[in-house]
Amino acid sequence: MSDTSASLTVRLGERSYPIRFGKDLAGIARDEIGALARDGRSIAVVTDRNLARAQGPALKAALGGAPVIELAPGEETKSLAELGRVLDFMAAQRLDRASVLVAAGGGVVGDLAGFAAAAYQRGIDFVQIPTTLLAMVDSSVGGKTGINLKAGKNLAGAFHQPRAVFIATGMLGTLPPREFAAGMAEVIKYGLLADAALFEQLEREPLTVSSPELAAVIRRCCEIKARIVEADERELAREGGRALLNLGHTFGHAIEQATGYGVYLHGEAVAIGLAAAARLSEKLGSISRDDVARVERVVAAHALPARLREPLPLAALMTAMTRDKKARSGALRFVVLNAIGDSATKPDVPPALVEETWREAGAT
Repeated sequence: MSDTSASLTVRLGERSYPIRFGKDLAGIARDEIGALARDGRSIAVVTDRNLARAQGPALKAALGGAPVIELAPGEETKSLAELGRVLDFMAAQRLDRASVLVAAGGGVVGDLAGFAAAAYQRGIDFVQIPTTLLAMVDSSVGGKTGINLKAGKNLAGAFHQPRAVFIATGMLGTLPPREFAAGMAEVIKYGLLADAALFEQLEREPLTVSSPELAAVIRRCCEIKARIVEADERELAREGGRALLNLGHTFGHAIEQATGYGVYLHGEAVAIGLAAAARLSEKLGSISRDDVARVERVVAAHALPARLREPLPLAALMTAMTRDKKARSGALRFVVLNAIGDSATKPDVPPALVEETWREAGAT
């Protein structure tokens, strides 16, 4: 693609890759996927049943006759059993180290397929085709792949950067409203952690699937994430760095684990987590009560929950937090707000403040 305005590069040395933006999937992906096939590289596709039903012609136009495995939609699919099924599929297709795996779907498909690509024959190339808003702005970029274990979210995985990411905003037209809203939690997150102007834009007018600004907002979120990943690819910075992308996620992941991954969509749990992180930040004296109210209003304006829909046991939520992979030496580490658009990592937060925050979110 010669139009550099329609692409963004994640600069990671020999692991650098482009993010291609467009409206039509075939228009931005077909030539490059076809070039891989012409080079003799076999291609296989991982997707989910909902996408295959809603976007089958678009996928075929972009990917041709590549073999496809369809997974059940939902967070429960990010499991050891489904990982094994995908690996067996890859072996059955006789993929080799020159092959390319295409992940076409939401964050679940991207995380699982990326991990399969990282593990198969000790690592093969994969391409991300995110088809949900959440995957477009967050999970498809940055190379974090993985699955959930009974003990916690994303506890097994690998850093494995994609070869390319193709973001076709036209595919959002068939996304259910609840899924679009879930993706908006990650968009709000980017405004809170690094872009006050983006947050203020969302305050002025909620973003919808028909908003003229949608494509530009998606690109801005990818740009923020790309720059953070470039500076701290493997989340090793002692302070700040890639950990900032976890704003709201320590709370959100605990909700997902405590409810068995089937009650809240990931973005819905993150939305509650964003509001909780704002309340915790206010308790720590870094933002005002008015700022907390602003966060809650923006979350609600995008059809997202700011509190638990039903009470959850405080003890279960606190236990889930201790299993969070961002904990270090048994101590929890939170991302807090210094201001709207400015965030920081905060170790050693008093547990009493965390418990108080949970109770305000509806825990019992």
